[in-house]
Amino acid sequence: MPAARTAPKVAAMRILHHMPLSPFSRKVRLALKEKGLDFELSQERVWERRPEFLALNPAGQVPVLEDEGGQVVADSSAIVEYLDEVYPERPMLGRNAAERAETRRIVAWFDGKFHAEVGLNLVFEKVTKRFFGLGNPDSAALRIGKQFIGPHLDYIAELSERRRWLAGSEFGLADIAAAAHLSCIDYLGDVPWEDFPRAKDWYARVKSRPSFRPLLADSVAGMRAPPHYADLDF
Repeated sequence: MPAARTAPKVAAMRILHHMPLSPFSRKVRLALKEKGLDFELSQERVWERRPEFLALNPAGQVPVLEDEGGQVVADSSAIVEYLDEVYPERPMLGRNAAERAETRRIVAWFDGKFHAEVGLNLVFEKVTKRFFGLGNPDSAALRIGKQFIGPHLDYIAELSERRRWLAGSEFGLADIAAAAHLSCIDYLGDVPWEDFPRAKDWYARVKSRPSFRPLLADSVAGMRAPPHYADLDF
Protein backbone atom coordinates (compact mmCIF):
# COMPACT_ATOMS: atom_id res chain seq x y z
CA MET A 1 0.00 0.00 0.00
CA PRO A 2 1.57 3.36 -0.99
CA ALA A 3 2.51 5.72 1.78
CA ALA A 4 0.16 8.63 2.34
CA ARG A 5 1.42 11.94 1.06
CA THR A 6 1.81 14.84 3.43
CA ALA A 7 -0.32 17.78 2.35
CA PRO A 8 1.69 20.89 1.48
CA LYS A 9 1.80 23.49 4.19
CA VAL A 10 -0.57 26.36 3.48
CA ALA A 11 -0.02 29.75 5.07
CA ALA A 12 -2.80 30.41 7.57
CA MET A 13 -2.03 34.11 7.41
CA ARG A 14 -0.66 36.32 4.68
CA ILE A 15 3.02 37.00 5.48
CA LEU A 16 5.30 39.65 4.01
CA HIS A 17 9.02 39.11 4.49
CA HIS A 18 10.61 42.56 4.57
CA MET A 19 13.26 44.92 5.88
CA PRO A 20 12.21 48.22 7.49
CA LEU A 21 14.25 50.54 5.24
CA SER A 22 13.76 48.61 2.03
CA PRO A 23 11.76 50.91 -0.28
CA PHE A 24 10.62 47.87 -2.25
CA SER A 25 9.26 46.26 0.91
CA ARG A 26 7.56 49.51 1.84
CA LYS A 27 5.95 49.69 -1.58
CA VAL A 28 4.28 46.32 -1.03
CA ARG A 29 3.28 47.16 2.54
CA LEU A 30 1.50 50.28 1.35
CA ALA A 31 -0.23 48.43 -1.49
CA LEU A 32 -1.49 45.73 0.90
CA LYS A 33 -2.80 48.36 3.31
CA GLU A 34 -4.52 50.37 0.57
CA LYS A 35 -6.24 47.19 -0.59
CA GLY A 36 -7.40 46.45 2.95
CA LEU A 37 -5.61 43.08 3.06
CA ASP A 38 -4.51 41.77 6.45
CA PHE A 39 -0.93 40.54 6.72
CA GLU A 40 1.84 39.84 9.17
CA LEU A 41 5.34 41.24 8.84
CA SER A 42 8.37 38.99 9.13
CA GLN A 43 11.61 40.96 9.28
CA GLU A 44 14.30 39.19 7.30
CA ARG A 45 18.02 39.70 7.97
CA VAL A 46 18.95 38.97 4.37
CA TRP A 47 22.68 39.04 5.10
CA GLU A 48 22.26 35.84 7.13
CA ARG A 49 21.03 33.97 4.01
CA ARG A 50 18.75 31.64 5.94
CA PRO A 51 18.07 28.42 4.00
CA GLU A 52 14.34 28.70 4.79
CA PHE A 53 14.20 32.16 3.23
CA LEU A 54 16.34 31.19 0.23
CA ALA A 55 13.84 28.40 -0.41
CA LEU A 56 11.19 31.10 -0.83
CA ASN A 57 13.38 33.36 -2.96
CA PRO A 58 16.73 32.02 -4.19
CA ALA A 59 17.78 35.61 -4.96
CA GLY A 60 17.88 36.21 -1.20
CA GLN A 61 16.11 39.57 -1.49
CA VAL A 62 13.05 41.13 0.07
CA PRO A 63 10.15 41.56 -0.29
CA VAL A 64 8.61 38.11 -0.51
CA LEU A 65 4.89 37.56 -0.05
CA GLU A 66 3.38 34.30 1.19
CA ASP A 67 -0.30 34.57 0.39
CA GLU A 68 -3.04 32.82 2.33
CA GLY A 69 -3.41 30.05 -0.23
CA GLY A 70 0.29 29.21 -0.09
CA GLN A 71 1.30 31.16 -3.20
CA VAL A 72 4.80 32.64 -2.84
CA VAL A 73 5.61 35.76 -4.85
CA ALA A 74 9.00 37.49 -4.85
CA ASP A 75 10.02 40.93 -6.20
CA SER A 76 7.99 44.04 -5.43
CA SER A 77 6.79 44.58 -9.02
CA ALA A 78 5.66 40.98 -9.36
CA ILE A 79 3.90 41.19 -5.98
CA VAL A 80 1.89 44.33 -6.75
CA GLU A 81 0.90 42.99 -10.18
CA TYR A 82 -0.19 39.76 -8.49
CA LEU A 83 -2.20 41.67 -5.88
CA ASP A 84 -4.00 43.70 -8.54
CA GLU A 85 -4.94 40.54 -10.43
CA VAL A 86 -6.00 38.43 -7.45
CA TYR A 87 -7.61 41.25 -5.43
CA PRO A 88 -8.95 43.64 -8.10
CA GLU A 89 -11.46 45.51 -5.95
CA ARG A 90 -9.07 48.42 -5.29
CA PRO A 91 -6.76 48.61 -8.32
CA MET A 92 -3.36 50.16 -7.67
CA LEU A 93 -2.13 50.20 -11.27
CA GLY A 94 -5.01 52.11 -12.85
CA ARG A 95 -8.41 51.46 -14.34
CA ASN A 96 -7.49 51.40 -18.05
CA ALA A 97 -4.51 50.67 -20.28
CA ALA A 98 -3.34 54.30 -20.47
CA GLU A 99 -3.44 54.74 -16.68
CA ARG A 100 -1.60 51.46 -16.14
CA ALA A 101 1.09 52.41 -18.66
CA GLU A 102 1.67 55.79 -17.01
CA THR A 103 1.70 54.21 -13.55
CA ARG A 104 4.27 51.62 -14.61
CA ARG A 105 6.42 54.33 -16.16
CA ILE A 106 6.54 56.38 -12.96
CA VAL A 107 7.09 53.30 -10.79
CA ALA A 108 10.02 52.34 -13.02
CA TRP A 109 11.41 55.87 -12.60
CA PHE A 110 11.58 55.55 -8.81
CA ASP A 111 12.45 51.85 -8.61
CA GLY A 112 15.21 52.36 -11.18
CA LYS A 113 16.42 55.93 -11.61
CA PHE A 114 15.72 57.28 -8.11
CA HIS A 115 17.02 54.13 -6.44
CA ALA A 116 20.24 54.20 -8.48
CA GLU A 117 20.92 57.91 -8.12
CA VAL A 118 19.70 58.52 -4.57
CA GLY A 119 18.81 55.37 -2.64
CA LEU A 120 21.97 53.40 -3.29
CA ASN A 121 24.08 56.43 -2.48
CA LEU A 122 22.33 57.20 0.81
CA VAL A 123 20.43 54.22 2.26
CA PHE A 124 22.97 51.67 1.05
CA GLU A 125 25.91 53.71 2.28
CA LYS A 126 24.41 54.68 5.65
CA VAL A 127 22.42 51.57 6.51
CA THR A 128 23.02 48.52 4.34
CA LYS A 129 26.82 48.64 4.49
CA ARG A 130 26.68 48.68 8.28
CA PHE A 131 24.57 45.52 8.47
CA PHE A 132 26.64 43.71 5.85
CA GLY A 133 29.90 44.73 7.53
CA LEU A 134 31.12 46.58 4.44
CA GLY A 135 32.81 49.46 6.22
CA ASN A 136 32.08 53.15 6.57
CA PRO A 137 29.92 55.22 4.19
CA ASP A 138 31.66 56.59 1.13
CA SER A 139 31.59 60.39 1.45
CA ALA A 140 31.64 60.84 -2.35
CA ALA A 141 28.59 58.59 -2.72
CA LEU A 142 26.75 60.55 -0.02
CA ARG A 143 27.43 63.80 -1.86
CA ILE A 144 26.15 62.34 -5.11
CA GLY A 145 22.95 61.08 -3.47
CA LYS A 146 22.20 64.46 -1.92
CA GLN A 147 22.99 66.20 -5.21
CA PHE A 148 20.61 64.04 -7.24
CA ILE A 149 17.59 64.17 -4.94
CA GLY A 150 16.67 67.73 -5.98
CA PRO A 151 15.73 66.94 -9.60
CA HIS A 152 13.50 64.09 -8.43
CA LEU A 153 11.67 66.39 -6.03
CA ASP A 154 11.24 68.88 -8.86
CA TYR A 155 9.75 66.10 -10.99
CA ILE A 156 7.28 65.17 -8.23
CA ALA A 157 6.29 68.82 -7.97
CA GLU A 158 5.75 69.03 -11.73
CA LEU A 159 3.57 65.91 -11.84
CA SER A 160 1.52 66.82 -8.76
CA GLU A 161 0.90 70.31 -10.13
CA ARG A 162 -0.58 68.95 -13.36
CA ARG A 163 -2.57 66.13 -11.74
CA ARG A 164 -4.31 65.38 -8.48
CA TRP A 165 -1.91 62.46 -7.93
CA LEU A 166 1.31 61.52 -9.71
CA ALA A 167 -0.19 59.28 -12.39
CA GLY A 168 -3.66 60.80 -12.62
CA SER A 169 -6.79 61.63 -10.68
CA GLU A 170 -6.60 58.68 -8.26
CA PHE A 171 -4.04 57.73 -5.63
CA GLY A 172 -2.20 54.65 -6.82
CA LEU A 173 1.00 52.72 -7.20
CA ALA A 174 2.94 55.65 -8.68
CA ASP A 175 2.41 57.61 -5.46
CA ILE A 176 3.11 54.52 -3.38
CA ALA A 177 6.45 53.82 -5.10
CA ALA A 178 7.63 57.42 -4.93
CA ALA A 179 6.65 57.78 -1.27
CA ALA A 180 8.19 54.42 -0.34
CA HIS A 181 11.58 55.49 -1.71
CA LEU A 182 11.40 59.01 -0.27
CA SER A 183 10.31 57.77 3.15
CA CYS A 184 13.54 55.80 3.49
CA ILE A 185 15.61 58.89 2.66
CA ASP A 186 13.43 60.93 5.02
CA TYR A 187 14.18 58.48 7.85
CA LEU A 188 17.82 59.47 7.40
CA GLY A 189 16.94 63.17 7.45
CA ASP A 190 18.33 63.73 3.95
CA VAL A 191 15.29 65.16 2.14
CA PRO A 192 15.52 69.00 1.84
CA TRP A 193 11.77 69.48 2.06
CA GLU A 194 11.91 73.22 2.75
CA ASP A 195 13.51 73.82 -0.64
CA PHE A 196 10.76 71.93 -2.47
CA PRO A 197 7.38 73.01 -1.01
CA ARG A 198 5.22 71.53 -3.79
CA ALA A 199 6.81 68.10 -3.40
CA LYS A 200 6.44 68.47 0.36
CA ASP A 201 2.70 69.19 -0.02
CA TRP A 202 2.26 66.02 -2.09
CA TYR A 203 4.23 63.95 0.44
CA ALA A 204 2.19 65.38 3.33
CA ARG A 205 -0.98 64.18 1.61
CA VAL A 206 0.47 60.69 1.18
CA LYS A 207 1.85 60.69 4.70
CA SER A 208 -1.57 61.45 6.17
CA ARG A 209 -3.17 58.33 4.67
CA PRO A 210 -3.92 55.55 7.19
CA SER A 211 -1.89 53.09 5.11
CA PHE A 212 1.25 55.14 5.76
CA ARG A 213 1.04 55.25 9.56
CA PRO A 214 2.77 51.88 10.22
CA LEU A 215 5.82 53.02 8.23
CA LEU A 216 6.18 56.03 10.50
CA ALA A 217 6.52 53.67 13.48
CA ASP A 218 9.43 51.75 11.95
CA SER A 219 12.79 51.90 13.64
CA VAL A 220 16.29 50.73 12.76
CA ALA A 221 18.64 49.59 15.50
CA GLY A 222 21.21 52.25 16.28
CA MET A 223 19.57 54.84 14.00
CA ARG A 224 16.94 57.26 15.20
CA ALA A 225 14.70 59.07 12.71
CA PRO A 226 14.60 62.89 12.84
CA PRO A 227 11.69 64.44 14.82
CA HIS A 228 9.76 65.45 11.68
CA TYR A 229 9.74 61.90 10.27
CA ALA A 230 6.59 60.79 12.11
CA ASP A 231 5.03 64.28 12.23
CA LEU A 232 2.03 64.54 9.90
CA ASP A 233 2.28 68.35 10.00
CA PHE A 234 6.00 68.46 9.30
